[in-house]
Amino acid sequence: MSNKKLRELLGTLHDEIQNTEVDADTRSLMRELDSDIHELLDSTTTEVSSNSVLERARLLEAEFSTSHPVAGRFMREVIDTLVKIGV
Repeated sequence: MSNKKLRELLGTLHDEIQNTEVDADTRSLMRELDSDIHELLDSTTTEVSSNSVLERARLLEAEFSTSHPVAGRFMREVIDTLVKIGV
C-alpha cells in the first residue's frame, strides 16, 4: 500500500470522526496522531517514533471499536497500512 492510500484512509477516518460524537480528548488525540502520521510520511528524518505512532493508533482503535465501530474499522485499516509500509 502506498502513502497515498494511507492519506485517503486518514481522510476517511477524519470525516467519520467529524460526524461522530467523540469527546474533546479523543478528538485531540486523533488530531495529534494524524499529524504524526503525516510527519512520518513526509520526512525521512523525524522526531516522531513509529512505535509511538502505532501504539497510540492501537489505543484509539481499541477505544473506537467499542463505542464507534465504523471509526474503529477505519483505524484498523490505518494500522494495517502503517505496518505494511514499514512504520
